[in-house]
Amino acid sequence: MRLPDWLIYLIVIAAILGASLARRENAEAPPAPPQPEGVEGALLGPITPFDPTVVVEAPPAPFQPSMGTAFSISADGRWLTARHVVEGCRQTALVVGSNRAVAADVRLAPGADIALLITEGGPMAMPVVIDEPLREGQRAFHPGFPQGRPGEVTSRLLGRETLRIMGRGARDEPVLAWAEVGRTSGLGGTLAGLSGAPAVDRQGRVIGVTVAEAPRRGRIYTTAPETLTPILRGATRRGERATGEPVTIENYGRVADSLRRDLRVAQVVCLSN
Repeated sequence: MRLPDWLIYLIVIAAILGASLARRENAEAPPAPPQPEGVEGALLGPITPFDPTVVVEAPPAPFQPSMGTAFSISADGRWLTARHVVEGCRQTALVVGSNRAVAADVRLAPGADIALLITEGGPMAMPVVIDEPLREGQRAFHPGFPQGRPGEVTSRLLGRETLRIMGRGARDEPVLAWAEVGRTSGLGGTLAGLSGAPAVDRQGRVIGVTVAEAPRRGRIYTTAPETLTPILRGATRRGERATGEPVTIENYGRVADSLRRDLRVAQVVCLSN
């Protein structure tokens, strides 16, 4: 039986087309990689006169006893906290156990909401980095004692702002603004007591000191790297090896508990005025 001419032509064309497609270069792009958790943006720029300003009203005198958070920067007994936690306090102490505290001497940083606390010896230091490039959108973790109880918050970097302190200790201070994106389960309301807590990056390194919050805006403010440099000079032990544990959104509660248990992060109290 002889095949129709049209069928023969169709078979030949299909064979030619198949051979051509087999030799064609495959230039299709591979599948896109999965999106990283929390995309980071542009590098954070330097301080400028055009940074947004947020105004904070300092409480008037007389000084009221307060509490906050501090963290170790040297096993020689050197700690950092927020200046407003201890400024005007006649007796500052670090809580080291149930009903136990150790007295601390205070050195206030000029022009910044930072204070150096000095005790007779201390726990292993937390690593501090002040020259690492920062990116908008990067994550930070804030372990401490909000509302006087163990707790922690996580945030993402928004950018630079100027903190304008009105009233007692009036000044303008460059800070970093962070958007709060998570906190300890069951922790509601104010973060008072978290002042002085370290802002820790994913490598467990301190990149700032937590100094203020704006609850209605959902923002947290930390020191800018430039304001940390003067008070760190001479406060850390030469050759001291400080290490940090990697931190993620899955383990930051456990890491914070470990830092508090080792007293690398401790509660600060003002015993009297």
